[in-house]
Amino acid sequence: MDSKLATEVAREFGASTATITYEEEAMQAVEEAEDTKDLEKRAPVVTIMGHVDHGKTSLLDAIRETNVAGREAGGITQHIGAYHVELNGRKIVFIDTPGHEAFTRMRARGAKVTDIVVLVVAADDGVMPQTLEAIDHARAAGVPIVVAINKIDKPDAQPERIKQQLSDRGLLAEDWGGDVVMVPVSAKMHQNLELLLEMILLVADMQDLKANPSRPAMGTVIEAQLDRGRGPVATVLVRNGTLHVGDFFICGAVFGKVRAMQNDRGTQIRKAEPSMPVEVLGLESLPEAGDDFQVVTDTAKAKQIVNFRDQKLREAALAKSSRLTLEQLHKQMEAGEVKELPIIIKTDVGGSAEVLSETLQKLTNEKVKVRVIHSGVGAINESDVLLASASNAIIIGFNVRPERNAAALAEQEKVDIRLHTIIYNLTDEMKLAMSGLLAPVFKEVYKGKAEVRETFRISKVGAVAGCVVQDGAITRDSAVRLLRDNVVVYTGKIGSLRRFKDDVSEVKSGMECGITLENYADVKQGDVMEAFVTERVATEVFA
Repeated sequence: MDSKLATEVAREFGASTATITYEEEAMQAVEEAEDTKDLEKRAPVVTIMGHVDHGKTSLLDAIRETNVAGREAGGITQHIGAYHVELNGRKIVFIDTPGHEAFTRMRARGAKVTDIVVLVVAADDGVMPQTLEAIDHARAAGVPIVVAINKIDKPDAQPERIKQQLSDRGLLAEDWGGDVVMVPVSAKMHQNLELLLEMILLVADMQDLKANPSRPAMGTVIEAQLDRGRGPVATVLVRNGTLHVGDFFICGAVFGKVRAMQNDRGTQIRKAEPSMPVEVLGLESLPEAGDDFQVVTDTAKAKQIVNFRDQKLREAALAKSSRLTLEQLHKQMEAGEVKELPIIIKTDVGGSAEVLSETLQKLTNEKVKVRVIHSGVGAINESDVLLASASNAIIIGFNVRPERNAAALAEQEKVDIRLHTIIYNLTDEMKLAMSGLLAPVFKEVYKGKAEVRETFRISKVGAVAGCVVQDGAITRDSAVRLLRDNVVVYTGKIGSLRRFKDDVSEVKSGMECGITLENYADVKQGDVMEAFVTERVATEVFA
């Protein structure tokens, strides 16, 4: 019986209904029987983020070495993407994720795994684009941040400058009167590592993290892979309860039985307590990272649930999720579904990003609050699309374009990307969307792109760009956009398109050609020409 029919039948009998997942039902039953005396302190789960080359991996390795190498001959063999360290008899679990993309991908699946984010900033380099992205990702997830100012052993290190830059971004250090713990460390010299761990434990104590080891286990899948010898293997972080070998479990749309478990040292274990990362064998197929893991007692019911979910997943894959788009914004506002409109802004220069943030936030009215969750400079990349997907946000590109992979991912995730070059058009479009008058009349269709390999000056013709078509096709009648480092420098029409000495109407992928642009001659080597046509779209009619 589907939920709608069940609600109607219940109403006939004067009862009300509420829809909850199988995991929630199982948790409810346990929580009702649970006594608060059974709760014990659990270890905090920490994710490390930061800019490339700021020393995230070195810091993790240094923490692991100081903690483990003394006790284990030959250091540690790391088997899984998470591990624990001990300080004064207390544990801290680190998740070794490849940056904030994985963190956001898991959040997009509704998993709240991380208790604390450690933001690594190099003292000799400062706050960089990915540092800002990491801050936005951690804030969007509502997780406390501990800052590790790394590389303080370098002669040109300026920890105070880092604190100043971070305070401009709303992260004020404790010694400056704020509430963010900042620890200067050196991964290379193993300096202040214990202090960092102590601070992590202090932040964890303030959160009062507790779990009940005597209940059935529940947790989250951090990663899953297909092992040739062992079949599907999942790395699971136990959030509550204790997981035993022999337990039956469901994990998203996968059913299984724990046949064997290994801890982060690669040792076979019989049970895993709260906040412990373990590798689990015995799954029927591969789960998704971020899926909930729940031990079950009623195996028949669990199998039924798994089959139902599998069917729903297939249907969802066919229908593909409907993300929030500007076209649907007003309808959802009317229905009371949208209380706030999250936006990601990417621009060609920093000044535009600030102006756009302020301008768009001023559009907030009593029905919907406009919230800028991230703004940055440069092309729209995959990280932006993933953040938009996790936060159900709309991406606005001002004088920039999405990277090829990002455009494909946005298509797949159904993320709405709006590209503009005039600020007034952008604000007008937002106002129209919020008042329900926005009609998608024209749609841009991408045709192909060509890279400029050489430029020539020919008398009577002007500047000719010698190009190689990289994908799609360049047609004589298409409009063209000239991109330099993914930033739009010119939009207009093709003046002439030639192969050798012949005028042609189309040049396909892999072929060379000569292109002149109408009323524009400043073409440089390495520029990219993107051809597109604008098609009229029939306005959707809602019955």
